[in-house]
Amino acid sequence: MNPRRRALLHAGLACCALPLLGCGGDGPRFHNTDISGVSYARDFTLLDPDGNTRRLADFRGKVVMVFFGFILCPDVCPTALQRAAAVRRLLGADAERFQILFITLDPERDTPSILREYTAAFGANVLGLYGTPEKTRETADAFRVHFRKVPTSGSYTIDHTATSFIYDTEGRLRLAVTHQSTAESIAADVALLLQSSPTNNKETR
Repeated sequence: MNPRRRALLHAGLACCALPLLGCGGDGPRFHNTDISGVSYARDFTLLDPDGNTRRLADFRGKVVMVFFGFILCPDVCPTALQRAAAVRRLLGADAERFQILFITLDPERDTPSILREYTAAFGANVLGLYGTPEKTRETADAFRVHFRKVPTSGSYTIDHTATSFIYDTEGRLRLAVTHQSTAESIAADVALLLQSSPTNNKETR
């Protein structure tokens, strides 16, 4: 990381040192879009590559980033996952409290074994999830993620919403992250959520 980007990250993390006061106001000041309290994207019920049923509650105590995509995605999906992996590196000692979830929109092609191999390329803390085509549509709708198959010569690609979603350690949806957001801005927001988590507060009393 070049010195300027490192300085920007450190400034963001320093700004988040007082989670109850935020960054100069009377509440947290996030770099990404604060959507706390929205009525959608409350939970999911999907399978991991080992066939285990997974829900948000399984990751309680961690900040969770959720991204929808598909393995044959040429650009947006690998870029988003590379950025998420960079966030984890920037978190340093707090990296183990940051969980990355990749929900496939293409379960017909993204089989469990392929999904496991794909996510492993971005780090051990990236977990792929899938469901039936019907469950996939239901979950995407619940998150207000839009997607559609687009025919190509002999196959298809998928157009889809490129937003990532970030949950706090209590499983509450807090942030929407655009494709243009930087790893540094996300890492600063994740650090703020971790600092203000009930578990962290108990440990530091």
